[in-house]
Amino acid sequence: MLANIIIDFFLKGGPIMWPILVCTVVSVCVVGERSFWWWRESLRRDPETLEKLLAAIENGDFKAAASLSKDSQDPVIRMIWHGMNHVHSSMQGALQVAAGVELERAGRFLTVMDTLVTLAPLLGLLGTVSGIFSSFKGIGSAELAVEQVTGGIAEALIATMCGLAIAIFCLIPFNYFTRKHMQLQFELETAATNIEVMVNGAKQRGYDTQIFRQASNELTFETPEKT
Repeated sequence: MLANIIIDFFLKGGPIMWPILVCTVVSVCVVGERSFWWWRESLRRDPETLEKLLAAIENGDFKAAASLSKDSQDPVIRMIWHGMNHVHSSMQGALQVAAGVELERAGRFLTVMDTLVTLAPLLGLLGTVSGIFSSFKGIGSAELAVEQVTGGIAEALIATMCGLAIAIFCLIPFNYFTRKHMQLQFELETAATNIEVMVNGAKQRGYDTQIFRQASNELTFETPEKT
C-alpha cells in the first residue's frame, strides 16, 4: 500500500523526478558513508598518546617518540610519524604531504554534497517550470482543462518539495563535515608547527634526531616473540 502511494507520488512529479531520484540515492549514500567515516575516525583519536609523543619529542627522547607513534591510527600522530622519518631531508615538506593526505581523506565527497545542495533545488525549480508549463497547455482544451491544470500544479509542487528536501537533507551534514574538516586542518597545522619548533630546539640542545628513524626501522623489522 505504501509502495503504491510512493510510486503514484513519484509519477505525478513528472519526468524531472528521475534525476531527483538519482540525487536522493547519491545523497543518502554519501551522508551515510561520511557519517560512518567520521564516527570511526573519532574512535581512532588518541589524545593521551599524542600528548606523550609531543612531550617525548620536546625532551629529545626520540626513541620513545618512535615507539609511541608507530602504527598509530590517529591522523595527527600519523602525520608526525611521517614527518619525523624524513627529518634528515625535509621534515617540513614531509609534514605537509602527510597532512595533505589526511585532509584529502577527511574531505572526501564534500564537493559532491556541495553540488547536491545546489543542484537539487534547481532540479525542483525546473520541475516547477515544467509543471506550470503543462498547466498552461491544458487551459486551451475545454473538457480536460481542469484535470490538466491541477495535474501540472501537482507536478510543480511535488518536484519543488523533493528538490528542497534533498537540499535540506544534505545541507546540515555538509556544514557539520566541513566544520570537522576545518578542525582537523587546524589540529594538523598546529601539531606540525609544534613539531618543527620542538625538533629545532632538540637539535640546538645536541640531541640526535636520527635516533627516531633508527628506532622506527628497528620497530618495523622487529619480529614478535613466539609463546
